[in-house]
Amino acid sequence: MQGDVTDSQPVRSPLSRREALPRPTLGDLVAGVSVALVLVPQALAYAQLAGMPAYRGLYAAALPPIAAALVASSPYLQTGPVALTSLLVFGVLSELAEPGSEEYVRLGLLLALVVGVVRIAVGLLHGGVVAYLLSRPLLVGFMPAAALLIIASQLPDALGVPSDGGGILEQGWEALTSPGSWDGQAVLLSIAALALVVGGRRIHRLFPSVLLAVALGVAYSTLFDYEAETVGSIPEGLPPLGIDVPWAELPQLLVGGVVIALVGFVEPSSIARTFATRDRQRWDPNREFLGQGMANVAAGLSGGFPVGGSFSRSALNRDAGARTRWSGAITGVAVLLFLPVAGVLSPLPAAVLAAIVIGAVAGLVRLLPIVRLARFSRPQFLVAATTFVATLALAPRIDRAVLVGVGLAVAAHLWRELSLEVPSWTEATTLHLRPSGVLWFGSAARLEDVFLELLGTHPEAERLVIHLDAAGRVDTTAALALRSLVRDARDAGLEVVFEDVRPRWRRLVEGVIESAEDPLGGGA
Repeated sequence: MQGDVTDSQPVRSPLSRREALPRPTLGDLVAGVSVALVLVPQALAYAQLAGMPAYRGLYAAALPPIAAALVASSPYLQTGPVALTSLLVFGVLSELAEPGSEEYVRLGLLLALVVGVVRIAVGLLHGGVVAYLLSRPLLVGFMPAAALLIIASQLPDALGVPSDGGGILEQGWEALTSPGSWDGQAVLLSIAALALVVGGRRIHRLFPSVLLAVALGVAYSTLFDYEAETVGSIPEGLPPLGIDVPWAELPQLLVGGVVIALVGFVEPSSIARTFATRDRQRWDPNREFLGQGMANVAAGLSGGFPVGGSFSRSALNRDAGARTRWSGAITGVAVLLFLPVAGVLSPLPAAVLAAIVIGAVAGLVRLLPIVRLARFSRPQFLVAATTFVATLALAPRIDRAVLVGVGLAVAAHLWRELSLEVPSWTEATTLHLRPSGVLWFGSAARLEDVFLELLGTHPEAERLVIHLDAAGRVDTTAALALRSLVRDARDAGLEVVFEDVRPRWRRLVEGVIESAEDPLGGGA
């Protein structure tokens, strides 16, 4: 039972159960501002990863956190641009328009609206359970492959190598294997920024490594003759509000939008569940879907692109003293206040942003879990390994790789459900069958095959005993199939009895399988 609903109360929507926004604390103020200092450079970096002009990341980091805070369930979840969602956005949009173009930006606005509406619908329909349904093997294969693609996409900027087009992996490999084309200053700044980002975590979890990396980059670019790519012009002012989107392209964005809405929710749901468990607090996935949906609608209406929840920023938010949802809203307000002076980041080298992205996702490149799956389940290993390969092979359309993984996960489940074990044995003239597993219409044929084989081997049999204590589930269609088997056995002259019938199956046995009349009204 979720929220405050009791057995005597009707189930209400997540919105009707939303608690009043609690009073902010000093910890919320400190945490919100601290997160904003990290969010600003990350927003610029993730915007470029999504194929957007860098400054669009600031728009996606301003109003969305405020919108999410209105109904969010977790007091710590920080919303805004994130790496995985940005890569998914690039995959969906890059086939429809030139990255960075005005058309591309407008498609990004529409995609954010699609993601937002899908998430709001899931929340209102109490479909938050889907946060648990993406199979673990699928994610074990998808996440490291996506992280490798993100790193590969950042290598040209990190090394100061101009991109000549081609696939993500191809561009990354070309940049990595062409040291003669590297820009020395870009490489130096990338190494320094990466060292700060990675090393700062080891010094202290609140160490301002990202902020220091940005300050270093801006100072170096301003004081020295830095010739490689920089962030460039950043419009100073509040985000543009309005709906100027290409509605005619909506059908081409629906599938990708649904994939982003669901896959992109994995990270925020994991964050919120983890912190709720640690703090022994209630967490409502339906409300979180609503909050994330409202954040994406806000992004689509204010010049941004699809957003999600960030694990690193949420952890920083909690460690810095956040206690209520106000911390997320304060982060958004801090970004809004920064926008009029955002031009100070124009000299920031793209190499620094690339290093920030690489440092954020490098820890996701974990291949050992895929290998370990092979020791426990070959079908699940196949799901993980195939999803991993498909993600790399289908890049940048990694949303399609997710669909491949979902299809394989469903197929593996059906294969397991079809694999009904039917131990059988004989005692004098009595045949015994003990189906073990889920007995449904897809696996009922296996039971019939075993019976016919057993009967053919023992034509002298006079009695058939079917034990149902090992059946995990018996559905109505399987019961009808069992009824047919029982009739065939009796027509062959066998006495048929059921033993070890669980109370839960007794109604099906008496009302369907052993009924003298056809339960569907078709005669005896």
